[in-house]
Amino acid sequence: MSTHTTHTTHTTSPTGTRNRTMRAVIHARFDEPRQAIEFAEVAIPTPADDEVLVAVEASGVAIGDWLTITGKPYIARPMFGIRTPRQRIAGLEGAGRVVAVGASVTRFSLGDRVFGFGKGTLAEYVALPEDDLAAVPANLTAEQAAAVPISGLAALQAVRDAGAMKAGDKVLVVGASGAVGTFAVQIAKTFGAIVTGVASTRNVAMVRSIGADHVIDYTKEDLTARNETFDVIVNLAGNHKVRDLRAVLAPKGTLVMVGGSGGSWTMGFGRTIAAMALNPFVGQKLTGFMAKDSREDLEVLARMLSAGEIVPVIDRTYAVDSTIEALEHVGTRHTSGKNVITI
Repeated sequence: MSTHTTHTTHTTSPTGTRNRTMRAVIHARFDEPRQAIEFAEVAIPTPADDEVLVAVEASGVAIGDWLTITGKPYIARPMFGIRTPRQRIAGLEGAGRVVAVGASVTRFSLGDRVFGFGKGTLAEYVALPEDDLAAVPANLTAEQAAAVPISGLAALQAVRDAGAMKAGDKVLVVGASGAVGTFAVQIAKTFGAIVTGVASTRNVAMVRSIGADHVIDYTKEDLTARNETFDVIVNLAGNHKVRDLRAVLAPKGTLVMVGGSGGSWTMGFGRTIAAMALNPFVGQKLTGFMAKDSREDLEVLARMLSAGEIVPVIDRTYAVDSTIEALEHVGTRHTSGKNVITI
């Protein structure tokens, strides 16, 4: 933990960080990780009035990080830069300790353990708005906490909000072994669903261990050939056509399109657009979904984590010097849960 002291200015700063630099992972260009990533010394940020400065201990990485680094799908380029990356320091979520606070910050004090979402978390320090953070539950390590914010938020909002899941619903999670899927299975079970997960052979036991009532091994069984329907389908992976997913969706069921594979231009967005275009003409609800940053939902996740209702599934942990290898691994789309980089 960093040593810290108090100044008479509007922020409090850790001893020795003023006018000093920190090591950071730089997103230099859109390309494969080995060509896109550089390491550099950059200035330690100064928190604004509503921000806290966090000494980062761990940062979560998943397929979204790989997509951002490579600049795919191209349809999403306006969000993170047309020709060059808009955000210089990589990383989208993390966990660590508060080492400085802005003048208007009321929720956190020096030394507090925090986790949350925000750009630039692959660095020794990051300044983040206090509303993008929550207290780390006492039963979680920094590595576990760093695995939660983006994937947990997406899972919570997909199941609870977009899926409008009710207790007793039959819920199918396609991509149940991934970063979002492992949370979606657990959250749906906590809400009282009967959950079926779809995964490969090597992940069947893991998906069952986190609470799935049934697991479909997609290497051995065709999901769309099953004589069964589901009230809610959360599609997180794969390239199933919308019509095939609809075939196993109840007549008044809900299909939530969160992700999937495909070409560099649209990837899973192509199927999402097709589903949304068809939605007005069918009895089923076909919806696209993008998670929204929410302090309230981050705190919901914190309470669920504290109660043991959900547990982060960690695939691999990497040292920051191995960031390129971590990004290459998540880019394969064959991870089991979330990957974490320690700073």
